[in-house]
Parts: sequence; structure tokens; C-alpha cells
Amino acid sequence: MLVLGIESSCDETGVALVQGEGPGVPRLLAHALHSQVEMHQAYGGVVPELASRDHIRRVLPLAEAVLAEARRSLREVDVVAYTRGPGLAGALLVGAGVACALGAALRKPVLGVHHLEGHLLSPFLSQDPPEFPFIALLVSGGHTQLMQVDGVGRYALLGETIDDAAGEAFDKSAKLLGLGYPGGPALSRLAQQGDARAFKLPRPLLHSGDLDFSFAGLKTAVLTQVHKLGDALDARKADLAASTEAAIVEVLVRKSLMALDRNALGRIVVAGGVGANRRLREQLDAACAQRGVRVHYPELALCTDNGAMIALAATMRLQAGVQQPTTSYAFDVKPRWPLQALASA
Repeated sequence: MLVLGIESSCDETGVALVQGEGPGVPRLLAHALHSQVEMHQAYGGVVPELASRDHIRRVLPLAEAVLAEARRSLREVDVVAYTRGPGLAGALLVGAGVACALGAALRKPVLGVHHLEGHLLSPFLSQDPPEFPFIALLVSGGHTQLMQVDGVGRYALLGETIDDAAGEAFDKSAKLLGLGYPGGPALSRLAQQGDARAFKLPRPLLHSGDLDFSFAGLKTAVLTQVHKLGDALDARKADLAASTEAAIVEVLVRKSLMALDRNALGRIVVAGGVGANRRLREQLDAACAQRGVRVHYPELALCTDNGAMIALAATMRLQAGVQQPTTSYAFDVKPRWPLQALASA
């Protein structure tokens, strides 16, 4: 089974080709990605209309490049998969429209995929793929969730953010520090030069007793420190960045360990853009090693949005028999779509 995957939920256009090989883990044959970061930098954030237009320009050339790299033709594709949601409505419509048009032209079925399920399953393409069941920490610019994952399509929500996501806290704090867009990676790089103990920033909900997150108060605390520092901010910017990163990471690690303990599981998957954060990986690895817990991450190139995770999720859903593709090419998208809704679909 050969699956072509298209990702267009926000500001990255991704296309990939995945080969399903019986009951085994699918194999990534080729993938290509175009990031819109440079285009959106002038605006300090993603402009939805510009994102949609750029997806239109990029998706077919990327598909051609992927097919050429894999030495396959469109006629060999068995299923065309695309991101159905969540994401920016206009951007999602581009990928869905192209996928369904390709399916109709080739007379091949199509399958809409949940963006977060793609992230959650992406470590299966790594050199150290996980096994079910496991705890999943989905942590990105738009989502921070802890899930119990018992199999493909079998997801139970354990906790989530009640306001800002962790990636959002990184980006907003970076903006307060004048680090530009995209802020999260810039803040993390600067943090490596600073003292994480320099500022006592809050760890919201750290002792709440539940598995929910909150990062809006941390952003406010960073803003307060910026105002207090005034003209001295430049001299202390690295310290404030390091202290901010430390606060976010401590909450993520502590809540993840709590989820593992409460559900008596010995394996955790970390997925989403923030999963590439160096401090998060170091601290979670160290804490889990002490407990004999296995930690799995996507390959660094697959932490951000990409077509490989969409093709993979489609292939694994088809292999598990939890979803069938369709030859009805009338499509819709779901800009808001809770991952746990898949469990009852």
C-alpha cells in the first residue's frame, strides 16, 4: 500500500510518500517540506490568507519532487491522504482540495487525517519506534495535551491546557523579549547563554493535583519582569529567556511523570514542535531514566508539521482497520477538531 500524504494546516507545506508493509511499521520513502517562516517574519506571525496562497504554489511541485525522489509515479499511489484538521480553514482547504482532485483524477480513494494524530504517531518513523500502550505529550504552538494511547484511534485525554499552549508561551515570551518570529526557537537558543535560576517565575498548576496546564500567567510574569528591567533588559535578556524556558519545561516534565505514575505505564511519546526543545529532552530523559521509563521522540526533522506524519497516520489507520478511505471526493475540513473525538468516531 502506497500512501501520498499532504499537510497544509498552517505555515508549512509538506508532502510525503509512505509504504505500508503488512502488519509492520510503515516505511517513509520520501518527503519534502516548505516552510513559510521567512514570508511571515515581516508580520510577526502567520497571516492566514498569505499562508493559503503559498500552499497553492508549493503543493504540486513538492509532490513531484517526492515522487521523483522515491522513483514512483502517481499511478502507483493507492491512497491520497490529507490533513482535514485542526488548523487554519483556508490552508486546510488547499490540501484537501488538491488531495481530492488528485484522487478523482487517478480514481484512487482519499482519506482525511487528524493533524494531532499525525504528530502523536510520528515517532513510529524514528530509529526507535514506540510500542502501544504509552502516554503521549502533545506539545506545540497550538496544543498542550497529555493522552493515554492504547492503540491507533484509541486515545483518552488525561489533561490539557486551559489557556495558552506551551509553544504559545514560548512565542509570546519571545515577542516580549524582542526576539521576533518564530519566537520559540529563538528564545531557546538565547536561553543557552543564560542562568535559568536568575528569575523566580511561576509554574502554573504545578501543584494542582490534576494533569491540566496553564501558561497564560507565566506570560504575564515575563511581561512584568520586562517592565521592571526597563533599560537593563538587554543585559539580562538571556537570563530571563533561560528562566522562562525552565518554568515551561518543569511543568511539562512534572505533569508527564505524574501521568505515567497514575496510569502505571512505562513508555512516553513526546510529539509536536516543542518536542524538539533541547532542555525538555534532557530533563525528561534524565527523569525517565531514573524511573526505568522509555522516552520516544520523532526525528528532529519531523517534529514540526510535515507530510510524513500525515501519510503515516493514514497508513496506520488503514492497517489497523479503524478507518476506510473514500471515493467520494466532496470534502470538508475541521479547523477545530478534538483528538479524543477520534476514539468515538
